[in-house]
Amino acid sequence: MGENIGATARAMLNFGVSALRLVKPRDGWPNPKAAAMASGASIVIDRTEVFPSLDGAIKDCSFVVATTARRRELSLPVLTPGQAATALRDRIGRGERCAVLFGGERNGLATDDVARADAILSIPVNPAFASINLSQAALLVAYEWAQTGNLVASAAGDALAEERPAVRDDVTRLYEHLEHTLDSVGYFVPPEMRGQMARTLRVALTRAGFTQSEVRTLRGVVKALDKKEPAS
Repeated sequence: MGENIGATARAMLNFGVSALRLVKPRDGWPNPKAAAMASGASIVIDRTEVFPSLDGAIKDCSFVVATTARRRELSLPVLTPGQAATALRDRIGRGERCAVLFGGERNGLATDDVARADAILSIPVNPAFASINLSQAALLVAYEWAQTGNLVASAAGDALAEERPAVRDDVTRLYEHLEHTLDSVGYFVPPEMRGQMARTLRVALTRAGFTQSEVRTLRGVVKALDKKEPAS
């Protein structure tokens, strides 16, 4: 269902995950219900890739974990969400492409689907009521993933992945613009401290790691301030 895909996208982005692949979504794609349910996680929805088969979706992955109840007919290692997250983090850190495989809401993964995985991820639940909503399962796995690394850095990196970092020339022009404006309002006092104050400001701007759009925004802010008359 589109609603489940949207809720899953939202759960993913909550914990810094943004790469979603779908295999034959029931109601087609794109799906307006998924976009609405994502509630701000458009970065995940917009980048979603759709494949006609599971084999196509995981063909470039070197390690796949299937989320399902334990299949005794398959001799696959069974991992907890925490163990799976650690294994994924280690492999991705070595440059491998990995995937976590979820089944459809109604029937989950077929045995043939699970057979394509390297391991099973089993969430410990009440055996008397073991069914978990797709987005809830994704939330649990994404949470465990976040605990194995720097959540803030991962989330920020995914959210800004489409933004190009500012080149040094962008930052230099921002600094020069700001320096000129500060000179015009007499900011650098006492005069003998100007050099040190200016260097401190330049280092701070360079170290900030701005994106191109952030530099444009800050240039606009400085331009607006530059038009204001100094207080008398």
